[in-house]
Amino acid sequence: MTTSSSAKYYYKKFNSTILNDLWPELWFFSSVAASVCCINKYTEVNFTLSTTLLTVLGTVLGLVISFRTTSAYDRYWERSHVMQWGSGGNIALASRNLGMIIWIHIPIKRKAKEGENADEVQIRAIIERKSMMNLVQAFPVSVKHYLRSEPGIYYEDLYPLISFLPHSVDGSHKGRETEASTSKDSDDAPASLPMWQQSHLSTARAAKSRKKHVFDPEKVLPNVKSTVPLAPARNPPKETIYDAFPPAIIFLPIHTMIKRLLGTRRGDEYGSRNMFGKKKEPEPIESNIPLEISLFLSSYMAVLMRDGLLTPAMATGYNNALVSMQDAVTNLQRIRTTPIPFAYQVHLRVCVWLYLLFLPLMIYPSFKWLTIPCTAFACLLYVGFLEIGQSIENPFQYEENDLDLDHFCLQIQRELAEITAHPAPDPASFIFSHTNQPFAPSDRRSAIEILTDKKNGDDDDRQTLLHVRQTLVKNYQEISQATFNHKRY
Repeated sequence: MTTSSSAKYYYKKFNSTILNDLWPELWFFSSVAASVCCINKYTEVNFTLSTTLLTVLGTVLGLVISFRTTSAYDRYWERSHVMQWGSGGNIALASRNLGMIIWIHIPIKRKAKEGENADEVQIRAIIERKSMMNLVQAFPVSVKHYLRSEPGIYYEDLYPLISFLPHSVDGSHKGRETEASTSKDSDDAPASLPMWQQSHLSTARAAKSRKKHVFDPEKVLPNVKSTVPLAPARNPPKETIYDAFPPAIIFLPIHTMIKRLLGTRRGDEYGSRNMFGKKKEPEPIESNIPLEISLFLSSYMAVLMRDGLLTPAMATGYNNALVSMQDAVTNLQRIRTTPIPFAYQVHLRVCVWLYLLFLPLMIYPSFKWLTIPCTAFACLLYVGFLEIGQSIENPFQYEENDLDLDHFCLQIQRELAEITAHPAPDPASFIFSHTNQPFAPSDRRSAIEILTDKKNGDDDDRQTLLHVRQTLVKNYQEISQATFNHKRY
């Protein structure tokens, strides 16, 4: 690891802590503690309080803050559980199952229409299945942008996967694709489907030229031109001086007031900080691209059932996988849009602030000038837990502590590509080979040798079947003895 990469690594790790969000409170309560020390040291005023409330309030606040942090972590774990693990409502598992059903159980040998040959029919079927696999791949990508409050489909990792879908309500590729178009041709065109509405995020952030030797997974996607500039796959908020030097956050209100007076203040950017230095949470978006992609996947199943290309059992699995994906999106949407009640957060924060405000008055008689660092340390503990609970409530953004949604989508992309790499051959083509020893360790013969010995021998089928069953019993005995470690117990 080079010096520059090492410095960048530690810089990112430092930004992943909650210290950057504590500077305003640390400065304020340390100043209060310093004022209390100066008043008691250089004046005749006894500016102190009894320490009776110190233990009582500290214990109560500790329990409440612990509950707050535990509740936030439970929500954080539930999000990762829905995205990647678990038995129900799981996007990764459902995508794999749906991909295997589409690629393996939908036949490519179909009845040829007039003027078509068998090879052309198979090629069309493979193209059809791979196109639907692209839709399965686009589903988690659309969920990623949806959870990050990034509207529309015009992204480098999403648009190439769904650009072939119909644009308008009549099923054609003509429609009013952009909101700003006011020409007569656009007015006469059929109305576009909801997903083809222009993304304001894409307009503000046009596609940037990629640098060489940079990780660029979008280069393996289809190269499709778009009438709307495509936004990058990742759209993190722009870093400011307050991200590079967090203690300067205390000057943010003054900076904001000066910009307002000079009239140079632009609108609030995505993910910008508020007047108190806290980063704003992005507002939820109305467009639901995952729902529209699932509609096309569902309509594909209806066509397969109509043409008799999907058995009822596989149709049930197809539908269950699709329902599981939709259920996962619903759960993520519920968690995303239902944070801890605002009244609870405000009341808890006000209680912590009041406790830290009166803390120097109660500990000064015992700690004197050490009251200042002790107050700062108490602020770091109490307010730090509050900030941790608040930061992990919405782990879908671009912070270091957030879920790596990009890695999650790329993992599904690799798995779907691995599924499509398998041609689903007939098991008879690889089972009966010289390298397959099905009855090892008791019988080390290959599958072909077993069949050859049977043909050359005098045993009938019943004796051969009895021998196979005896071999399986010996297998159990030998495997049990070889795999049980007596020294461990």
